[in-house]
This record gives sequence, structure tokens and C-alpha cells, in this order.
Amino acid sequence: MKHFITIMKYSLAVALLCSALLFYCKPPATKINEHKALDGTWQLVSALSITKQDTVVTFPVKNQQVIKMFNQSHFAFFKHDLSGGKDSTAVFGAGSGSYTLDGENYSEHLEYCNARGWENNDFHFTLTINSDTLIQRGVEKIDSLGVDRVIEEKYRRVEN
Repeated sequence: MKHFITIMKYSLAVALLCSALLFYCKPPATKINEHKALDGTWQLVSALSITKQDTVVTFPVKNQQVIKMFNQSHFAFFKHDLSGGKDSTAVFGAGSGSYTLDGENYSEHLEYCNARGWENNDFHFTLTINSDTLIQRGVEKIDSLGVDRVIEEKYRRVEN
């Protein structure tokens, strides 16, 4: 009986040690979880552009739609008119590139863009996601184009 109690104490100690190791040695939260929260298609709801002291509402624009899509490593955005390009409101814009995400710190490297002067530039933002709403805020600065402004964009997740 004494031997059985010793074995039980030893087993309990090993079990507690293993539980503690599993609890304290679990891997840190990975960026994959953050990326998964971002993955998918988002529709632009509103946008502001702030240059010095001037704030301009840049979206919504009547008869236009903008979406932004994310996968594990890349983003793409598309803007078009809702008239099918058949009247004076015709517009199309698109861009794509790679991104990094570390918590709320989000950086884009714009590789492709119909506005070619924007290509091969890096932009740094903060992202927050609350339920089905994504807010992107940060600086767009391209010296060669004279662009230096803060933008804030609000997106809603498009249901798949």
C-alpha cells in the first residue's frame, strides 16, 4: 500500500509538471490568427483624407463601389462605377501588393496600380477589426507626387 501511495504521488507530481509546462510553454499567438481575421473581402463604407488642416470626405461617392481583399500575404483593391462604364461617371481603379501585419501595425507594399506613380511605395497604417468592421488609418506619402496625407477608411466585411 505504501508503494502504491508513492507511485500515486509521483504520478500526480508528473501530471502537474506536464500541465504547467503545457500552460507556460504554449507558443505565442501567431500572425496567422491575425491574418485569418483579415482574410476575405471588405467593402468600403467611408473614407476621409486629411491634408494639413483640411479634412475631405473621399467616400462614399455616388454610383461607385470599392472593395479590398486580403489573403495570407497580399491585398488587392478595386474601384468601379455602378453604371457599367456607360456614362460620365465611368471609373476604374485597382492596385495590389504584399503586406505585413503585426498586431494593429499594418504595412502595404503597393506593387501594381493603375496610377503607376503609386507603384513600389510602402505605406504604414493601423488596423482595427471589430466584428464585421475594419478601420484602416495612416499616412500616404509619396514625395515625387506631392502626396502627404492621413487617410482613414472604414470597411464592412462582405459575407461569403
